[in-house]
Amino acid sequence: MVTWLQLLLPIGLSVVAVFITSSIIHMVLQYHKADYGKLVNEDETRAAIRKGAPAPGMYMFPNCSDHKQMASPEMLKKFEEGPIGILYIRPSGSIKLGPFLIKWILYTAAVSAVVAYIARSVLHNGNTYLEVFRVVGATAWLAYAWQGPSDSIWKGKPWIATAREMFDGLVYASITAGLFAWLWPR
Repeated sequence: MVTWLQLLLPIGLSVVAVFITSSIIHMVLQYHKADYGKLVNEDETRAAIRKGAPAPGMYMFPNCSDHKQMASPEMLKKFEEGPIGILYIRPSGSIKLGPFLIKWILYTAAVSAVVAYIARSVLHNGNTYLEVFRVVGATAWLAYAWQGPSDSIWKGKPWIATAREMFDGLVYASITAGLFAWLWPR
């Protein structure tokens, strides 16, 4: 059986490699800039939201408390008039990248640890590079990419943004799979 000690190096290297790759994707290639549009009346919209003073969180509009209310003429009119949306509010203040990056590193470490757990459960010493790559790659891609379609289905996230995120996830998964397969105990 493959031990956890034998998997520490592929776990650690995959965290570092995914972090570097994601930095290149977001800071050099920057193709995710197209994922977010700018409101024509951004200042007025921000002022209206600020006036309501919502706490940090996730809000849906129009919002109805139950399915009966959703069928009311007033609510149906709101849906017809639009807009319909989901709004995420973060705490006010300057954006500090450090906490985001720490959370991203912790997330990639959690993904790599879960991938290692699954690989360790189904693979053994001596599996071929391709066998390890397939199991680790599929597992990592599920973790890095497959929430996106649900967000497009239920939250209205544009499918093109989901496609770009799934491509990123495939890249991260391939890197993770390659490192695990390369370092897998023979």
